[in-house]
Amino acid sequence: MKTSVIIGIVAVLIISGGVYFLLNTNSAKQELVVTDYRNATYTIAGKPVTLVNGHAEESVSPGSASKVVTDYFGNEVMLDLDEDGREDIVFLLTQQTGGSGTFYYVVAALDTPSGYMGSHAVLLGDRIVPQTTELSRNTNHKNVVVVNYADRAPGESFAERPSMGKSIWLKFDPATMQFGEVVQNFEGEADPVRMTLDMQTWTWISTLYSNDKIVTPKKTKSFTLTFKKDGSFSATTDCNSMSGTYSGKDNKISFNDMASTLMYCDGSQEGEFAKMLQETQSYFFTSKGELIFDFKFDSGSMTFR
Repeated sequence: MKTSVIIGIVAVLIISGGVYFLLNTNSAKQELVVTDYRNATYTIAGKPVTLVNGHAEESVSPGSASKVVTDYFGNEVMLDLDEDGREDIVFLLTQQTGGSGTFYYVVAALDTPSGYMGSHAVLLGDRIVPQTTELSRNTNHKNVVVVNYADRAPGESFAERPSMGKSIWLKFDPATMQFGEVVQNFEGEADPVRMTLDMQTWTWISTLYSNDKIVTPKKTKSFTLTFKKDGSFSATTDCNSMSGTYSGKDNKISFNDMASTLMYCDGSQEGEFAKMLQETQSYFFTSKGELIFDFKFDSGSMTFR
């Protein structure tokens, strides 16, 4: 009798334990569903890197105090890469490998029924200055992402601030989870080396701050900027006209003696626009024919076309 009771108790415990194991196994499976792309796994230089809240650390080698540190950077663009009706995302990561370099990568995260899937990364460069990530405006392109950034000219020291505008066009292949570069027909593309401040009247398009805040003009084509060879400039805004002087040398620039007419306009962005110009410390041109102003202390950038 006692033996039967003991066997019964053991059986109940085994069954209960099995049910508990199954419940916990199912719970673990649910936890494996990645609901945030900042927690997905990406392949960088052939190695998987799993982010936790946009961050990952791993020793350079077993027992080493040096770390490979990977971080979410941003510059996001949303699009349906695999045409499944869900919005995927392309953005930038940085990685430091224990030396002085900071490497920038482009990655994608697919929003699938089983969670976010991370892609293979594309290296942009070491200690570059990212600008914008956007969809290509070329009508022949479908789901092509353009990444704009500033780099150094060939042979320049890493001590020099990047001042040469670059753009890369990328097309994503969901089957391989890899990007391919879209070769451009450069006929008619702008040559940054030959571009000058006084070559045209520039129109303010957008401003991107380092905290990812984006400011665009409420009235398109209202804000323009014209440089003259004598060191003066003029500008139009959504309310008044502005003028002043500028000094520009070796891609450094500053605006001085700024003045404007005195008409009052409710909701005008004129004051914000003027403040942006005053915060500008350098500029460069891109192959898209854009003029980029970089703000002091790497606090943001301003795009003109």
